Amino acid sequence: MTPSPSDNLLRRLARVNPTTAFVVALAVLLAGLFLPGIIGAALLFLLGAALVALTFTTWPVQSPSVRAVRVIMLALLFAAVVAKAI
Repeated sequence: MTPSPSDNLLRRLARVNPTTAFVVALAVLLAGLFLPGIIGAALLFLLGAALVALTFTTWPVQSPSVRAVRVIMLALLFAAVVAKAI
């Protein structure tokens, strides 16, 4: 049986160095916060969309408290997107 494309993506993501992933996400977050207007909002939105996909993928294996924190953080991030776009 051949693995699905999402399985291949998950395997590739599992091999990513956690420190590298954190630094890249932090850089995108800071760029989104400091860049003006719609450009910053677009970067924050892209980061949020990636985090939503990651949260959706790992949802079944997370505890309820971790799920709650992730949903709250995503809501805050998307609130920042709206505030930045206005």
